[in-house]
This record gives sequence, structure tokens and C-alpha cells, in this order.
Amino acid sequence: MVASANRRIVSDLYEQGWSVIDHYVPEELRAALLEEQQDILRHGQFRHAGIGTGDSFSIKPEIRSDKVFWMDEAQLTPLQQQYWLLMDSLRRDINQRCFLGLRAFEAHFAMYPPGSFYLRHLDQFQAVAYRVVTVILYLNESWEEESGGALRMYLSGENGEETHVDVYPEGGKLVVFLSGEIPHEVLLTHKERVSITGWFKDV
Repeated sequence: MVASANRRIVSDLYEQGWSVIDHYVPEELRAALLEEQQDILRHGQFRHAGIGTGDSFSIKPEIRSDKVFWMDEAQLTPLQQQYWLLMDSLRRDINQRCFLGLRAFEAHFAMYPPGSFYLRHLDQFQAVAYRVVTVILYLNESWEEESGGALRMYLSGENGEETHVDVYPEGGKLVVFLSGEIPHEVLLTHKERVSITGWFKDV
């Protein structure tokens, strides 16, 4: 299952720069990761996400209003380790076909409370030029379009005209795209929206 999904992801990345796969992880793993995220949240370990890095880091709720919990690769829980291994397999498959020189992975749990959003942006900019491929796994139990919270990816259409694709955060769905080439945003969500957001890096 994962092997065939990885082949499709790699092909999509090579041909169009993005891919969406339903039911990428087993339902038991999705549910367990969601439960772990909820436990971390209950213990107050999530922090408001910000913009920029280092001295330029700041909290700007008018741009993004999600909360995050960064995973420490040196102290992964067994569930996080299981997901890390899946991502390492995907990283190697991408490298084999796309020659992107991906060397490492970083990730955090992301939680968007009702009423939150993240305006249009790129995941790769001067301060994080090492981010090459973005990988998002949604953990929600269920999702309806009227709940909002879609990931909107902006794409180049025919004759240079911009188009977009909306991806709703249905549990188990994996979204993969080139960090420096696909502008995107998270539309206003009307219920709690949970994911693991990560990046394959070339350093």
C-alpha cells in the first residue's frame, strides 16, 4: 500500500510538483497519533506558531493563528518513530527519482482552533532555504466541506494564469508539494483541525 502510494507521490512530484493521497497511513496509526496529539495539547505543550526564525521570529495572529508542538528527533515517542520511518522511506523514494538531495526530516503537530487560518505563503524562504519538500498528514476523525479549513494550493495554469486546488483535511490524507514552488494558505476553519506538518530538508 505505502510502496504504491510512494510511487504515485514521486511521479506526481516529478510531473506537477504536488500530490494528494487518501488513506496514506493505517487507520489505527492515524487514530493513535491523534490521541497522542490530544494528550500533548491537554498538557499545555503546544505553542502559538510564529513567522520567521531566530531574531526575526514573531507571533502575528493576523497572518497565522495555529498552534504547534515540535517533535524532537532524538526523543521521538514510539508512534512518532513509526511515522518517521514512513517518511524516511518516502524521502529515499523521492531522491531516487527526483534527485532532490533530501537528507533529513523535521515535523510538528499543528492544531488550528475554530476561527484560525494561515494566509498565503511559501514554506521555503531565505531563512529556511533548506526546506525542499513539504509533507502534511491530516489526523482529524472526519471532515465536511462546510467546516472550512481547506489547504488551498496556488498553481500555474495555462497561459500563465493562476489556478488553485483546495484540499480538505480528511483524516489519513497526505499532501506533498515542493516547498519553494507552491504558494498556499489554510482557509478559515470552523472546527479544530489537526495535522503533522513536516519538511524534507537538503541539509
